[in-house]
Amino acid sequence: MSAPLVWHAAAQPTFGGPLLLDTHLWVWMLDPGLGALPPAVAPLIQSAAQSSALYVSDISFWELGQKVAKGKIRLTVPVATWVAKAAVAPGVRYLPVDRDPLLMSTGLTTMHGDPADRILVATAKIQGMPLATADGAIVTWALAEGGTRICDCR
Repeated sequence: MSAPLVWHAAAQPTFGGPLLLDTHLWVWMLDPGLGALPPAVAPLIQSAAQSSALYVSDISFWELGQKVAKGKIRLTVPVATWVAKAAVAPGVRYLPVDRDPLLMSTGLTTMHGDPADRILVATAKIQGMPLATADGAIVTWALAEGGTRICDCR
């Protein structure tokens, strides 16, 4: 029997990856002052990081910059300083934003309009890894769509 496409983080706390983090989980992981990881998520992230199979898309750098610029997130240091430290976080590997996910994201017409979320979902699909997210809209969409691997971290 194959694993479900959408599964809760608590169901597989030792999942060794690969695992793509949604931007908010990456931010919470690196800066707990900006948000708390749900208790079931920390062991999952730690397990994937120990396996060097924890990924963050470069689109998350852009998305964080956008949120800071719009005042939705307040950092204690300039965003350039924050992302420079984040870029060398142990156990995290970074994926460049390639053309294929950019193009695929434009076809995710039944998903909400957030371009970063659509690019993250497309990246996860193309890379063949689940997207770890606490975004209920993405989880709901994935359940209805039926073809995207999602780790529900709510």
